[in-house]
Amino acid sequence: MAKKKKTGSNQPSSTIALNKKARHDYFIEERFEAGLALQGWEVKSLREGRVQLAESYILVKNGEAWLLGSHITPLVTASTHIKPDPTRTRKLLLHRRELDKLIGAVERKGYTLVPLALYWKKGRAKLEVALARGKQRHDKRATEKARDWEREKSRILRHR
Repeated sequence: MAKKKKTGSNQPSSTIALNKKARHDYFIEERFEAGLALQGWEVKSLREGRVQLAESYILVKNGEAWLLGSHITPLVTASTHIKPDPTRTRKLLLHRRELDKLIGAVERKGYTLVPLALYWKKGRAKLEVALARGKQRHDKRATEKARDWEREKSRILRHR
C-alpha cells in the first residue's frame, strides 16, 4: 500500500529563503528555475534554513551562470576534515536554451540576473532566478505610494 501524503498545517514549507530586497530594487521581467551544485554540508545547512540571499547576485561567464555573494552558514557538526567556505561561488544548473536566452538578455539588452527565492522541489534545492531591470529612486517611491494607497483603500472599504 502506498504512503499517504501529509496534509495540513504541520507540513513544513518548501521555501528556504526569500530575497525581498530584489523585488524592491528591480522590475522583475521573467523568472527561471535553476538547480544548484552544492556540497554535502551546504545541503545540511539549507535543511536547517541557514542561508541568506539578500546580497547575492548572478554572474554569467564562459557560458555558465554562477551564484555569488550568497551566504550559507555551516553547521557546527558539518565535518571534521573539510574547511567550509560560507560565501563560496556556486554553479547554477540551467538548460542550454535558458542559458543562451539569459546571456543574450544580459549582454545585449542590459538586464540583470537576480536570485529571488531558494526552495525545495522533489528533494532538490532550486533557485528562482529573475531577469530584471533596475529601478530608479522615483520608481521605488511610486511603487511604495501605490502599495500604501492599496492598503488604505482596503481599510476604507473594510470599514464601510
